[in-house]
Amino acid sequence: MRARDIPKVIKILKQVNASFTIPAVTQISNKSSSPFMVLISCILSLRTKDNTTAQASERLFRLAKTPETMSRLSNRTIEKAIYPVGFYRNKAKVIKNISTELIEKYHSKVPDTIDDLLAFKGVGRKTANLVVTMGYGKPGICVDTHVHRIINRWGYVNTKTPEETEFALREKLPKRYWIIINNLLVTFGQNICKPISPLCTQCRIHIYCNKVGVAMRNSRP
Repeated sequence: MRARDIPKVIKILKQVNASFTIPAVTQISNKSSSPFMVLISCILSLRTKDNTTAQASERLFRLAKTPETMSRLSNRTIEKAIYPVGFYRNKAKVIKNISTELIEKYHSKVPDTIDDLLAFKGVGRKTANLVVTMGYGKPGICVDTHVHRIINRWGYVNTKTPEETEFALREKLPKRYWIIINNLLVTFGQNICKPISPLCTQCRIHIYCNKVGVAMRNSRP
């Protein structure tokens, strides 16, 4: 995919995705202006399906929506609220510890920089970028498995890991697309450009895509 094709591809993605359900974390950020809720929902979403993330987040936020109220919950209470998200016991500990640390070190305010967010145990670059972009509306590029796979499948970058993809996109992708690229590609990747058997024959951007690593026998609907 050529750099000059990106504006056209982004426009098409917005049109295509309009008929699909947006990712759970995006739904939560749209409903709330709380960076804390975005942070917690991001943690819950790791290795967890979107529908499970949305339901677990809703149950947990009925109990607590701030670091203060969250820190007062027992680990067991958090576990019961978020089950069956992946690694729910460990995530309950992470959520409790982050809530306490936010109170003690940050006056209950979630940091708005990637470096500060990465200092929390259990927070990686994907989560940090989502909090910065969705929680604060600041420039950042969140790269998860969907973004990494699709961007490389297009041939727009040639990278081996999501972190490499993030930094490649920081150099190449126009800044006006940084915040929206994750939401667009996660939705697109869940519905069209799937990991296995991508629906290339139904894809409106196939003419721009290099289909790197895609066997055409796996491209049928």
